[in-house]
Amino acid sequence: MTEHVVVNDEAGIRTIRMNRPEKKNALTLAMYDAMTDALESASTNDAVRCVVFAGVSGAFSAGNDLADFLAATQGTGRWSAQALRFLPALVNCRKPLVAAVSGIAVGIGTTMLLHCDYVAVATDARLSTPFVGLGLVPEAASSLLAPRMMGPHRAFELLVMGHVLNAMQAKECGIASVVVAPEDVDAIGIKAAREIAALPTGAVAAATPVSECDSSRCSVSPTGC
Repeated sequence: MTEHVVVNDEAGIRTIRMNRPEKKNALTLAMYDAMTDALESASTNDAVRCVVFAGVSGAFSAGNDLADFLAATQGTGRWSAQALRFLPALVNCRKPLVAAVSGIAVGIGTTMLLHCDYVAVATDARLSTPFVGLGLVPEAASSLLAPRMMGPHRAFELLVMGHVLNAMQAKECGIASVVVAPEDVDAIGIKAAREIAALPTGAVAAATPVSECDSSRCSVSPTGC
């Protein structure tokens, strides 16, 4: 566990808060481990009825901490087990996923939103996936999900050209559910989670739309589908 991820359970809602403001919530391997553990245990815990991802003021997540990843791959050239565990845990989570997004959401900070059921974004939110410019390919099945959600042309702008989406554009594209003031985004996310948690669990599970992401691919490749 790490102090950079704070997990809290209250009234059927598990909040997973990325809490590394000095690095704009750049994700370390320890943070991936903590979030994966929280997701996996939520899936099997009947007391948890909804999961909320949150960040800090001005930063949902700046993406991966590149220094941490480079240190972990020295001598192997392979991605770490921590990062590889997170993607299938996200895809296979059995509980509805809500995100409260303020400020920057880079890389995984954006692609993980494609797997959430309800996304509240603040007016200061900026979503981006600068993979190709770094010589990488999109992760977390985003090359499958984004075109279906926002159309192939806008998905190309986001995933390949690296164009930034502001809050209203994210809503227009279908990534975000609602746009709110930055000071309200956490409260709106929790409000949505409470509404979901109050519904019959079995009916929610049966009625929730699912993507056609092949999670077995996500388990073997950091880039997903």
